[in-house]
Amino acid sequence: MISIEKAYSIVLQNAYILGTEKVSFTDSLGRILAEDVKSDIEMPPFDKSSMDGYACRKQDLKNNLEIIEVIPAGKTPEKEIGKNQCANIMTGAPIPHGADCVVQVELTEADGKFVKVLEVPKKDNISYQGEDVKVGTKVLDRGLKIEAQHIAVFAAVGYTEVLVYKQPKVGIISTGDELVEPHHKPSISQIRNSNGYQLIAQVKACGAIANYIGIAEDTPEDTFAKVSKALSENDIVLLTGGVSMGTFDFVPQVLEQAGVKIDFDAIAVKPGKPTTFGMAGKIFCFGLPGNPVSSFIQFDLLVKPLIYTLMGQEYKALDIQMPMGVEYKRRSADRKAYFPVIITKGEIFPVDYHGSAHIHALSSAHGIISMEIGKESIKKGEIVHVRQI
Repeated sequence: MISIEKAYSIVLQNAYILGTEKVSFTDSLGRILAEDVKSDIEMPPFDKSSMDGYACRKQDLKNNLEIIEVIPAGKTPEKEIGKNQCANIMTGAPIPHGADCVVQVELTEADGKFVKVLEVPKKDNISYQGEDVKVGTKVLDRGLKIEAQHIAVFAAVGYTEVLVYKQPKVGIISTGDELVEPHHKPSISQIRNSNGYQLIAQVKACGAIANYIGIAEDTPEDTFAKVSKALSENDIVLLTGGVSMGTFDFVPQVLEQAGVKIDFDAIAVKPGKPTTFGMAGKIFCFGLPGNPVSSFIQFDLLVKPLIYTLMGQEYKALDIQMPMGVEYKRRSADRKAYFPVIITKGEIFPVDYHGSAHIHALSSAHGIISMEIGKESIKKGEIVHVRQI
Protein backbone atom coordinates (compact mmCIF):
# COMPACT_ATOMS: atom_id res chain seq x y z
CA MET A 1 0.00 0.00 0.00
CA ILE A 2 1.42 3.36 -1.02
CA SER A 3 0.59 6.97 -0.17
CA ILE A 4 -1.70 9.07 -2.34
CA GLU A 5 1.25 11.37 -3.01
CA LYS A 6 3.31 8.42 -4.31
CA ALA A 7 0.37 7.23 -6.41
CA TYR A 8 0.03 10.70 -7.93
CA SER A 9 3.74 10.74 -8.74
CA ILE A 10 3.61 7.32 -10.41
CA VAL A 11 0.64 8.31 -12.58
CA LEU A 12 2.06 11.66 -13.66
CA GLN A 13 5.59 10.41 -14.35
CA ASN A 14 4.10 8.24 -17.10
CA ALA A 15 2.20 11.14 -18.68
CA TYR A 16 2.95 12.65 -22.07
CA ILE A 17 1.33 15.20 -24.38
CA LEU A 18 -0.92 13.60 -26.98
CA GLY A 19 -0.27 16.07 -29.80
CA THR A 20 -2.04 19.03 -31.37
CA GLU A 21 -4.75 19.79 -33.91
CA LYS A 22 -6.48 22.85 -35.34
CA VAL A 23 -10.14 23.58 -34.72
CA SER A 24 -12.40 26.51 -35.48
CA PHE A 25 -12.34 29.11 -32.72
CA THR A 26 -16.10 28.61 -32.37
CA ASP A 27 -15.47 24.96 -31.45
CA SER A 28 -12.54 25.55 -29.10
CA LEU A 29 -14.40 26.14 -25.82
CA GLY A 30 -12.97 23.96 -23.06
CA ARG A 31 -9.91 22.94 -25.07
CA ILE A 32 -6.29 23.64 -24.08
CA LEU A 33 -4.49 26.24 -26.20
CA ALA A 34 -1.30 24.83 -27.77
CA GLU A 35 0.43 28.07 -28.79
CA ASP A 36 0.68 31.71 -27.78
CA VAL A 37 -1.80 33.98 -29.56
CA LYS A 38 -0.60 37.37 -30.82
CA SER A 39 -2.61 40.26 -32.16
CA ASP A 40 -2.47 41.15 -35.85
CA ILE A 41 -3.92 44.61 -35.19
CA GLU A 42 -3.73 47.39 -32.64
CA MET A 43 -6.55 47.64 -30.13
CA PRO A 44 -8.26 49.98 -30.21
CA PRO A 45 -7.51 50.21 -33.97
CA PHE A 46 -8.14 53.99 -33.91
CA ASP A 47 -8.77 56.76 -31.39
CA LYS A 48 -12.37 56.25 -30.36
CA SER A 49 -14.91 57.74 -28.02
CA SER A 50 -15.54 55.92 -24.74
CA MET A 51 -18.75 57.89 -24.13
CA ASP A 52 -21.85 59.14 -25.86
CA GLY A 53 -21.34 62.89 -25.99
CA TYR A 54 -19.61 65.68 -27.89
CA ALA A 55 -16.09 65.60 -29.36
CA CYS A 56 -14.49 69.02 -29.06
CA ARG A 57 -11.37 70.99 -28.08
CA LYS A 58 -10.54 71.47 -24.39
CA GLN A 59 -9.70 75.12 -24.96
CA ASP A 60 -13.27 75.80 -26.13
CA LEU A 61 -15.17 74.17 -23.25
CA LYS A 62 -16.24 77.50 -21.73
CA ASN A 63 -17.85 78.65 -24.98
CA ASN A 64 -21.02 77.64 -26.80
CA LEU A 65 -20.10 74.96 -29.34
CA GLU A 66 -21.59 74.51 -32.79
CA ILE A 67 -22.60 70.97 -33.69
CA ILE A 68 -21.14 70.37 -37.15
CA GLU A 69 -21.57 66.60 -37.50
CA VAL A 70 -23.13 63.47 -36.00
CA ILE A 71 -20.75 60.49 -35.82
CA PRO A 72 -22.30 57.09 -35.08
CA ALA A 73 -20.15 54.03 -34.39
CA GLY A 74 -18.83 52.59 -37.64
CA LYS A 75 -18.79 55.90 -39.51
CA THR A 76 -15.61 57.78 -40.46
CA PRO A 77 -15.77 61.48 -39.47
CA GLU A 78 -16.10 63.80 -42.45
CA LYS A 79 -15.20 67.10 -40.84
CA GLU A 80 -12.38 68.47 -38.71
CA ILE A 81 -13.23 70.14 -35.41
CA GLY A 82 -12.30 73.83 -35.43
CA LYS A 83 -12.61 76.66 -32.96
CA ASN A 84 -15.87 76.55 -30.95
CA GLN A 85 -17.06 73.49 -32.86
CA CYS A 86 -18.01 69.95 -31.82
CA ALA A 87 -19.41 66.71 -33.18
CA ASN A 88 -22.19 64.67 -31.60
CA ILE A 89 -20.39 61.31 -31.17
CA MET A 90 -21.46 57.86 -30.07
CA THR A 91 -19.53 55.35 -27.97
CA GLY A 92 -17.00 53.50 -30.12
CA ALA A 93 -17.01 56.02 -32.96
CA PRO A 94 -13.71 57.44 -34.31
CA ILE A 95 -12.56 60.77 -32.87
CA PRO A 96 -12.61 63.50 -35.54
CA HIS A 97 -9.43 65.43 -36.31
CA GLY A 98 -9.02 68.51 -34.17
CA ALA A 99 -10.88 67.11 -31.13
CA ASP A 100 -8.94 66.25 -27.99
CA CYS A 101 -11.75 65.28 -25.59
CA VAL A 102 -15.32 64.03 -25.38
CA VAL A 103 -17.84 65.65 -23.03
CA GLN A 104 -20.44 63.12 -21.96
CA VAL A 105 -24.07 63.95 -22.77
CA GLU A 106 -25.13 64.31 -19.15
CA LEU A 107 -22.66 67.18 -18.65
CA THR A 108 -24.11 69.25 -21.50
CA GLU A 109 -27.17 71.16 -22.57
CA ALA A 110 -28.00 71.13 -26.31
CA ASP A 111 -30.67 72.55 -28.61
CA GLY A 112 -29.78 70.57 -31.75
CA LYS A 113 -27.47 73.24 -33.19
CA PHE A 114 -25.35 74.36 -30.25
CA VAL A 115 -24.04 72.77 -27.06
CA LYS A 116 -23.25 74.34 -23.72
CA VAL A 117 -20.84 72.46 -21.43
CA LEU A 118 -22.22 72.52 -17.89
CA GLU A 119 -19.30 70.76 -16.26
CA VAL A 120 -15.75 70.11 -17.45
CA PRO A 121 -15.18 66.34 -17.73
CA LYS A 122 -12.58 64.79 -15.44
CA LYS A 123 -11.18 62.63 -18.25
CA ASP A 124 -10.61 62.94 -21.99
CA ASN A 125 -13.04 60.04 -22.53
CA ILE A 126 -10.97 58.87 -25.48
CA SER A 127 -9.65 55.33 -25.94
CA TYR A 128 -6.43 55.86 -27.84
CA GLN A 129 -5.20 53.70 -30.70
CA GLY A 130 -3.06 50.80 -29.48
CA GLU A 131 -3.39 51.65 -25.77
CA ASP A 132 -4.67 48.13 -25.00
CA VAL A 133 -2.73 46.02 -27.50
CA LYS A 134 0.01 46.69 -30.07
CA VAL A 135 0.53 44.63 -33.22
CA GLY A 136 2.40 41.47 -32.23
CA THR A 137 1.43 41.68 -28.55
CA LYS A 138 0.77 38.29 -26.94
CA VAL A 139 -2.86 38.26 -25.87
CA LEU A 140 -3.27 34.63 -24.73
CA ASP A 141 -0.77 32.13 -23.33
CA ARG A 142 -0.18 28.59 -24.46
CA GLY A 143 -1.57 26.09 -21.97
CA LEU A 144 -4.67 27.96 -20.85
CA LYS A 145 -8.07 26.31 -20.83
CA ILE A 146 -10.21 28.20 -23.33
CA GLU A 147 -13.18 29.93 -21.69
CA ALA A 148 -15.93 32.13 -23.12
CA GLN A 149 -13.91 35.32 -22.65
CA HIS A 150 -11.06 33.86 -24.71
CA ILE A 151 -13.41 33.31 -27.66
CA ALA A 152 -13.93 37.07 -27.78
CA VAL A 153 -10.16 37.61 -27.91
CA PHE A 154 -9.80 35.10 -30.77
CA ALA A 155 -12.46 36.97 -32.71
CA ALA A 156 -10.90 40.38 -32.01
CA VAL A 157 -7.46 39.37 -33.31
CA GLY A 158 -8.71 37.26 -36.22
CA TYR A 159 -7.43 33.97 -34.77
CA THR A 160 -10.14 31.84 -36.31
CA GLU A 161 -8.20 28.54 -36.54
CA VAL A 162 -7.06 27.60 -33.05
CA LEU A 163 -4.17 25.22 -32.36
CA VAL A 164 -5.20 23.06 -29.40
CA TYR A 165 -3.94 19.91 -27.74
CA LYS A 166 -5.75 16.72 -28.67
CA GLN A 167 -8.41 15.44 -26.31
CA PRO A 168 -7.75 12.14 -24.55
CA LYS A 169 -10.26 9.41 -25.26
CA VAL A 170 -11.40 7.81 -22.02
CA GLY A 171 -13.08 4.41 -22.03
CA ILE A 172 -15.43 3.78 -19.09
CA ILE A 173 -16.49 0.35 -17.86
CA SER A 174 -18.71 -0.43 -14.88
CA THR A 175 -18.50 -3.92 -13.42
CA GLY A 176 -20.98 -6.05 -11.51
CA ASP A 177 -24.02 -8.26 -12.11
CA GLU A 178 -25.93 -6.13 -9.62
CA LEU A 179 -25.87 -3.12 -11.94
CA VAL A 180 -28.62 -2.04 -14.34
CA GLU A 181 -28.68 1.01 -16.58
CA PRO A 182 -30.49 4.12 -15.24
CA HIS A 183 -33.55 3.68 -17.48
CA HIS A 184 -34.28 0.30 -15.83
CA LYS A 185 -35.95 0.07 -12.45
CA PRO A 186 -33.81 -2.19 -10.24
CA SER A 187 -35.26 -5.41 -8.92
CA ILE A 188 -34.32 -6.91 -5.55
CA SER A 189 -30.49 -7.10 -5.19
CA GLN A 190 -29.93 -4.69 -8.10
CA ILE A 191 -28.81 -1.03 -8.20
CA ARG A 192 -28.65 1.54 -10.97
CA ASN A 193 -25.28 2.22 -12.56
CA SER A 194 -24.52 5.70 -11.21
CA ASN A 195 -20.73 5.39 -11.24
CA GLY A 196 -20.45 5.03 -14.98
CA TYR A 197 -22.43 8.18 -15.68
CA GLN A 198 -20.69 10.11 -12.92
CA LEU A 199 -17.36 9.30 -14.59
CA ILE A 200 -18.70 10.23 -18.03
CA ALA A 201 -19.63 13.66 -16.65
CA GLN A 202 -16.27 14.07 -14.89
CA VAL A 203 -14.39 13.20 -18.07
CA LYS A 204 -16.42 15.65 -20.15
CA ALA A 205 -15.96 18.39 -17.55
CA CYS A 206 -12.19 18.03 -18.06
CA GLY A 207 -12.59 18.58 -21.80
CA ALA A 208 -11.81 14.97 -22.72
CA ILE A 209 -13.87 12.50 -24.78
CA ALA A 210 -15.87 9.92 -22.82
CA ASN A 211 -16.49 6.53 -24.45
CA TYR A 212 -18.91 4.45 -22.42
CA ILE A 213 -18.22 0.75 -22.97
CA GLY A 214 -21.02 -0.52 -20.73
CA ILE A 215 -21.48 -2.87 -17.78
CA ALA A 216 -19.17 -5.87 -17.58
CA GLU A 217 -20.67 -9.04 -16.17
CA ASP A 218 -19.05 -10.63 -13.12
CA THR A 219 -17.11 -13.08 -15.26
CA PRO A 220 -13.45 -12.90 -16.27
CA GLU A 221 -14.45 -13.52 -19.89
CA ASP A 222 -16.85 -10.59 -20.29
CA THR A 223 -14.63 -8.27 -18.25
CA PHE A 224 -11.62 -9.21 -20.39
CA ALA A 225 -13.58 -8.63 -23.62
CA LYS A 226 -14.68 -5.16 -22.53
CA VAL A 227 -11.23 -4.24 -21.20
CA SER A 228 -9.63 -5.35 -24.46
CA LYS A 229 -12.09 -3.28 -26.47
CA ALA A 230 -11.47 -0.23 -24.27
CA LEU A 231 -7.69 -0.57 -24.52
CA SER A 232 -7.87 -0.73 -28.31
CA GLU A 233 -9.94 2.47 -28.65
CA ASN A 234 -8.81 4.86 -25.91
CA ASP A 235 -5.91 6.67 -24.27
CA ILE A 236 -7.22 6.05 -20.75
CA VAL A 237 -9.40 3.20 -19.46
CA LEU A 238 -11.46 3.52 -16.26
CA LEU A 239 -13.14 0.60 -14.55
CA THR A 240 -15.27 0.87 -11.42
CA GLY A 241 -15.84 -2.01 -9.08
CA GLY A 242 -14.18 -5.41 -8.91
CA VAL A 243 -10.94 -4.16 -7.34
CA SER A 244 -11.45 -5.19 -3.71
CA MET A 245 -10.90 -8.63 -2.12
CA GLY A 246 -14.23 -10.35 -2.82
CA THR A 247 -14.73 -13.58 -4.76
CA PHE A 248 -15.80 -11.69 -7.88
CA ASP A 249 -13.24 -8.87 -7.55
CA PHE A 250 -10.90 -10.06 -10.29
CA VAL A 251 -10.33 -6.82 -12.22
CA PRO A 252 -6.59 -6.59 -11.41
CA GLN A 253 -6.04 -10.13 -12.72
CA VAL A 254 -8.02 -9.38 -15.90
CA LEU A 255 -6.03 -6.20 -16.45
CA GLU A 256 -2.77 -8.14 -16.28
CA GLN A 257 -4.20 -10.74 -18.67
CA ALA A 258 -5.02 -7.88 -21.10
CA GLY A 259 -1.41 -6.67 -21.00
CA VAL A 260 -1.64 -4.04 -18.29
CA LYS A 261 1.46 -3.78 -16.09
CA ILE A 262 0.15 -2.95 -12.62
CA ASP A 263 2.08 -0.19 -10.79
CA PHE A 264 -0.03 -0.17 -7.62
CA ASP A 265 -3.23 -1.77 -6.35
CA ALA A 266 -3.76 -0.15 -2.94
CA ILE A 267 -3.45 3.38 -1.59
CA ALA A 268 -3.30 4.45 2.05
CA VAL A 269 -6.30 6.72 1.58
CA LYS A 270 -9.94 6.80 2.58
CA PRO A 271 -12.08 6.53 0.55
CA GLY A 272 -10.39 4.69 -2.31
CA LYS A 273 -7.95 2.19 -0.77
CA PRO A 274 -8.28 -0.49 -3.51
CA THR A 275 -7.59 1.94 -6.39
CA THR A 276 -5.47 0.19 -9.03
CA PHE A 277 -3.29 1.71 -11.75
CA GLY A 278 -1.18 0.35 -14.55
CA MET A 279 -0.05 0.84 -18.15
CA ALA A 280 -0.62 -1.20 -21.31
CA GLY A 281 2.08 0.27 -23.51
CA LYS A 282 1.09 3.96 -23.61
CA ILE A 283 -2.49 3.35 -22.48
CA PHE A 284 -3.33 4.35 -18.88
CA CYS A 285 -5.64 2.07 -16.94
CA PHE A 286 -7.36 2.70 -13.61
CA GLY A 287 -9.38 0.30 -11.52
CA LEU A 288 -11.50 2.54 -9.31
CA PRO A 289 -13.57 1.44 -6.31
CA GLY A 290 -17.23 0.67 -6.87
CA ASN A 291 -18.58 3.09 -4.30
CA PRO A 292 -19.50 6.43 -5.92
CA VAL A 293 -17.79 8.78 -3.46
CA SER A 294 -14.59 6.73 -3.69
CA SER A 295 -14.55 6.74 -7.49
CA PHE A 296 -15.41 10.45 -7.64
CA ILE A 297 -12.61 11.47 -5.27
CA GLN A 298 -9.99 9.17 -6.80
CA PHE A 299 -10.87 10.51 -10.25
CA ASP A 300 -10.39 14.04 -8.94
CA LEU A 301 -7.08 13.21 -7.24
CA LEU A 302 -5.46 11.02 -9.91
CA VAL A 303 -7.33 10.88 -13.22
CA LYS A 304 -8.15 14.55 -13.67
CA PRO A 305 -4.51 15.72 -13.33
CA LEU A 306 -3.51 13.04 -15.86
CA ILE A 307 -6.13 14.14 -18.39
CA TYR A 308 -4.97 17.75 -18.20
CA THR A 309 -1.32 16.73 -18.50
CA LEU A 310 -2.10 14.76 -21.67
CA MET A 311 -3.75 17.92 -23.01
CA GLY A 312 -0.69 20.08 -22.27
CA GLN A 313 -1.77 21.75 -19.03
CA GLU A 314 -0.49 21.29 -15.50
CA TYR A 315 -3.60 20.86 -13.41
CA LYS A 316 -3.76 22.59 -10.06
CA ALA A 317 -6.93 22.19 -8.03
CA LEU A 318 -8.43 25.39 -6.68
CA ASP A 319 -7.49 25.43 -3.00
CA ILE A 320 -8.85 27.88 -0.46
CA GLN A 321 -8.04 28.17 3.23
CA MET A 322 -10.76 28.76 5.81
CA PRO A 323 -11.42 28.02 9.48
CA MET A 324 -13.33 24.92 10.56
CA GLY A 325 -16.76 25.84 11.92
CA VAL A 326 -17.03 22.85 14.26
CA GLU A 327 -14.74 20.25 15.78
CA TYR A 328 -14.46 17.13 13.64
CA LYS A 329 -13.25 13.72 14.84
CA ARG A 330 -12.71 10.41 13.09
CA ARG A 331 -12.50 6.88 14.49
CA SER A 332 -9.44 5.64 12.62
CA ALA A 333 -6.35 7.58 11.53
CA ASP A 334 -4.35 4.86 9.76
CA ARG A 335 -5.01 6.33 6.30
CA LYS A 336 -5.16 9.80 4.81
CA ALA A 337 -8.85 10.71 4.73
CA TYR A 338 -10.90 12.94 2.44
CA PHE A 339 -14.43 14.02 3.22
CA PRO A 340 -16.92 16.49 1.69
CA VAL A 341 -17.64 19.89 3.20
CA ILE A 342 -19.70 23.00 2.62
CA ILE A 343 -18.69 26.64 3.01
CA THR A 344 -21.05 28.78 5.11
CA LYS A 345 -20.35 32.37 6.16
CA GLY A 346 -16.62 31.97 5.80
CA GLU A 347 -16.38 28.70 7.76
CA ILE A 348 -16.11 25.04 6.82
CA PHE A 349 -18.65 22.42 7.92
CA PRO A 350 -18.72 18.68 7.13
CA VAL A 351 -21.74 17.52 5.15
CA ASP A 352 -23.89 14.63 6.33
CA TYR A 353 -21.64 11.78 5.18
CA HIS A 354 -22.24 8.10 5.90
CA GLY A 355 -19.28 6.72 3.98
CA SER A 356 -18.09 6.05 0.44
CA ALA A 357 -21.43 4.59 -0.70
CA HIS A 358 -23.32 7.75 0.30
CA ILE A 359 -23.86 9.07 -3.24
CA HIS A 360 -25.88 12.12 -2.15
CA ALA A 361 -23.10 13.46 0.10
CA LEU A 362 -21.29 15.10 -2.82
CA SER A 363 -24.36 16.73 -4.35
CA SER A 364 -24.38 19.56 -1.81
CA ALA A 365 -20.63 19.71 -1.17
CA HIS A 366 -18.52 22.71 -2.16
CA GLY A 367 -15.27 20.81 -1.84
CA ILE A 368 -13.30 18.20 0.07
CA ILE A 369 -10.76 18.48 2.87
CA SER A 370 -8.17 15.96 3.99
CA MET A 371 -6.73 14.66 7.24
CA GLU A 372 -3.21 13.25 7.24
CA ILE A 373 -2.32 9.81 8.59
CA GLY A 374 -2.27 9.94 12.38
CA LYS A 375 -4.46 13.03 12.66
CA GLU A 376 -7.63 12.14 14.57
CA SER A 377 -9.43 15.48 14.83
CA ILE A 378 -9.73 19.02 13.50
CA LYS A 379 -10.44 21.69 16.08
CA LYS A 380 -13.07 24.40 15.67
CA GLY A 381 -11.36 27.46 14.20
CA GLU A 382 -8.43 25.46 12.81
CA ILE A 383 -7.48 26.56 9.28
CA VAL A 384 -8.09 23.84 6.69
CA HIS A 385 -7.44 23.56 2.96
CA VAL A 386 -10.57 23.06 0.87
CA ARG A 387 -10.06 21.42 -2.53
CA GLN A 388 -12.79 22.66 -4.86
CA ILE A 389 -14.66 19.95 -6.79
